[in-house]
Amino acid sequence: MTKTERPAILRTAPLLAALALLAAGCGTQRAGQEAGDGAPSRAAVTTPGAPADFACPGESAAPAPTPSATPSTPATPPTDHYAENHGFRVPLQLHGRSRCDGLAAARRIERALEPLRRRGDFSPQSTRAALTGLGYADGDVQSSQSGPTGVSFLVVARPLCLEGGIDREKTRVDAFGGYPDGTGCEPPAGGH
Repeated sequence: MTKTERPAILRTAPLLAALALLAAGCGTQRAGQEAGDGAPSRAAVTTPGAPADFACPGESAAPAPTPSATPSTPATPPTDHYAENHGFRVPLQLHGRSRCDGLAAARRIERALEPLRRRGDFSPQSTRAALTGLGYADGDVQSSQSGPTGVSFLVVARPLCLEGGIDREKTRVDAFGGYPDGTGCEPPAGGH
């Protein structure tokens, strides 16, 4: 029985290709540099897949993340997988123009509900009337009692979701873009 050897060229072809790439200088230009001069580029370097945010009207130059829509990712993998298994319940953050629209809608709602809070009117009916008075459809507004001196609400204003509440101390409104599994503005009951 004779053993056939692979031709030497087939064994060395991958090595020759790698050497040719290295000799051509691939990878010598760093992100943020112009080709050849080593000076920083005027063009912003963006991370693929990272949504770009900008200051919206009425806010400072550095946009702050929406508190309820900020997922927390631990530095090390969790051993109990709670966060991983409940990620479907973390609201989607808004970015770009949608984020500005959400902030503007949240300010409108805060202005409409603040008089109720100052008067101590913590009834779901008054909250619902104030929200429908802003033009939201009756079927897109939910409000419920949250203790003796508080009201919680949810407004479906596609593609925005606006939720919050009023109590003795504050009026709070958060805007988000629904949930990852596409259940709309309602927190999903199950998933993985």
